[in-house]
Amino acid sequence: MRAPTMRPGSQFSATFDPDNKAPMLRNQMTKDAMHSLSGATRNRLIGAVAYSVAGLSVRSVLSVAAFMALCILAAHSARADDAGPSGRVETPADARTSMLPAGEKPPVAPDVVPPFATESHVAATIAFGLRALEEEIGREIPRRLVTIDERVNCVHRRVFVFRVNANCDIWGFIERSGPVSLYGRGDRLYGSLPIYGALEGQGANRFTARIRGETEARATVEVEARPQLSRDWALELNVSDGFHWDEPPVLHVLGREIALASYAEPRIRIEFARVRERAIAAARRLDLRAKASTAWRQAFEPIALSDNPEIWLQLTPKDAAFAGVRANAKVLEGTLALSGSAETYVGARPAFVTPTELPPLGHDVSEPGRFDVILPVRIGYALLAEKIKQRFAAAPVSAVSVRDVEVYPSSGRIVVGVLVADPSNADSTSGRWVYVSGAVQVNADGHSVNLSDFGAGVEGVSFPRELESILDQLRDSANVDYGIAYQNLLNAANEKLTRPLKDGYRMEGHLDSAKFEKLFLSSDGIVIALRASGNPRILYGL
Repeated sequence: MRAPTMRPGSQFSATFDPDNKAPMLRNQMTKDAMHSLSGATRNRLIGAVAYSVAGLSVRSVLSVAAFMALCILAAHSARADDAGPSGRVETPADARTSMLPAGEKPPVAPDVVPPFATESHVAATIAFGLRALEEEIGREIPRRLVTIDERVNCVHRRVFVFRVNANCDIWGFIERSGPVSLYGRGDRLYGSLPIYGALEGQGANRFTARIRGETEARATVEVEARPQLSRDWALELNVSDGFHWDEPPVLHVLGREIALASYAEPRIRIEFARVRERAIAAARRLDLRAKASTAWRQAFEPIALSDNPEIWLQLTPKDAAFAGVRANAKVLEGTLALSGSAETYVGARPAFVTPTELPPLGHDVSEPGRFDVILPVRIGYALLAEKIKQRFAAAPVSAVSVRDVEVYPSSGRIVVGVLVADPSNADSTSGRWVYVSGAVQVNADGHSVNLSDFGAGVEGVSFPRELESILDQLRDSANVDYGIAYQNLLNAANEKLTRPLKDGYRMEGHLDSAKFEKLFLSSDGIVIALRASGNPRILYGL
């Protein structure tokens, strides 16, 4: 009968001499080699020797017994050397997991979490109160607009048998009778100015000196402007103007009506060309380029979105475009669309980013675009482990007891380690670790995370029947609601987005909602990246 040979990798082998039918045991193992064997290997070694005893002579049995005693002494010595200071054998974690029925412990392998960055747009709105702009333009318009002193041909009629052609001297003035009024509608700016004129006429020679007349007239000057910015940031108003008489000026002479509009209007138009130039100069003194440049620099300032956890937003604008003018009865707004990247940092304030120079304006856009930012919500593995523990604690009594739980990431899956033991064993440290892995599913609508698809830690290894209840309870308990954390983060970000800036600027904004973007299994928790959208804008002058 041939004794079995030890499995490859062991340092002991037992063979037999076929002539003497007695085992010729070769001990190839020193005490150092015995140290390197695990307890299970030592036991198999002794069992193999014992198996070979069957059917041997008494003398052979005694020889083998002596050798077994020597092996036991060597094993005992090795075990004593392995013992800790208290004399108890300390089992390394690797040895502990290697004998688990669910396979060896899967390695810790978290995902590499990339920067939370996305393309985004921020509106920079520079607004001016129309009342202040009215006063600025009004200071540039003189009270007396036109002074008239002309001789005109005013009489063409037959008196008896004579044809009378007489000239008249006309003199008078046209003044503004009220303040400048500005208002907006859509992308247009409208202005109006009331004017008043008083004119007198008299015959120009001794025969017509008795011919006299006078008149008054009122008119409203109306201006329409469509402000635009050129690529070099120069402001163009694109003004068109006109006026209409409430009642045209007419001089009554000898029963005739002499229309004076043709004499007054050229003078008015010449004067209002000067007024238009002064209004454009006043608008350009607003210095939109300097204000836009300040808003551009302000956009580079990091924004603290949350204090706990500490989350920062770093905007890096790259381009600017004119998004048009919006006006109403009180306010004129010019909007710039700043586009670039928005990056979210978790932890300390990010390093200072040097603002670039304000670029030339790009093509005009109808809308500034949406503001997007990535908000990370983290679910710690400790929280998940505690939730699973509570589930096990509330479960009915079963054949096994759960003493501890650990959760960690491994190559895109969540590993749940469960320390199971006999319920009758009062030692809280006793038991064996069983590891299973599962997939992570995000219920975006319900703002929750589920663990599913649980299986043994190593493929091809069946899960023990008595531990099937563990899997069932894991499937029921591995559900975490992150809705409160999501809402708290959104509220904190909205509070932080409305804040004062430097030099009279401020930021106002609101994130409407956030949608699930991506999931990462980081080293310290499940990270759910949410894409939040809203309308934050940088304001000046409101």
